[in-house]
Amino acid sequence: TFAGVSFAYDPKAPVLAGVDLAIAPGETVAFVGGTGAGKSTLLSLVPRFYDPTTGIVRLDGHDLRTLTKASLRTQIGMVLQDTLLFSTSIRENIAYGREGATEAEIIEAAKRAQAYDFIMAQPKGFETPVGERGGHLSVGQRQRIGIARAFLKNAPILLLDEPTSALDPSTEKAIMETISELMLGRTTLIITHRLSTVHHFGRIVLLEKGHIAEQGTGPELLALNGSYARLHRAANHEPEPVNGHIQTS
Repeated sequence: TFAGVSFAYDPKAPVLAGVDLAIAPGETVAFVGGTGAGKSTLLSLVPRFYDPTTGIVRLDGHDLRTLTKASLRTQIGMVLQDTLLFSTSIRENIAYGREGATEAEIIEAAKRAQAYDFIMAQPKGFETPVGERGGHLSVGQRQRIGIARAFLKNAPILLLDEPTSALDPSTEKAIMETISELMLGRTTLIITHRLSTVHHFGRIVLLEKGHIAEQGTGPELLALNGSYARLHRAANHEPEPVNGHIQTS
């Protein structure tokens, strides 16, 4: 729950301003909006990469600032736009998801992330070095390693920040199918600029200049004919309505 949350890197330029948002356990909420709207900043408050300037972020009724960062982060899995990989083996990179994981658990996580086959096709299988920042792997393969980490961690909260934005359409579709399985039974917050990815989600929150401008289901937001509808039309190369009517040539 975000209660009156504001945040500023620079006091003269607030990034978030008075955000109020309640998220139920197990709910999926997608955040959309233009660059600089505050989406990534809002998500960064959940694992306490930052604390709010004013207001409170609560988890199960507890102010996050009363929890240690270490204990809080055990409850959060993340898949980001560019998965951070270490210059070690594939196995060690997946195992980073949870300390003390067994070999069988690592293999199972790789299978659930649809990563097992490409891993076993590597020269040394799970012991294959990924290279500096994962440079020996494709972007899609790196994302699958990140998803395998999240499966292994098995945390109740999942944060997804543009997890498919760097992928081609066919790879994106396959990765989103895997992410959809990862989301099952978890409280999920996802940021994306690809509205087609989240249009069917239960709740979409549109941020503008640090405020919640609109929220609802995709069809509800289209019916409002506001900012979300404009973004949706732009994404689908649809003409803007004139006097409430779509103009056709």
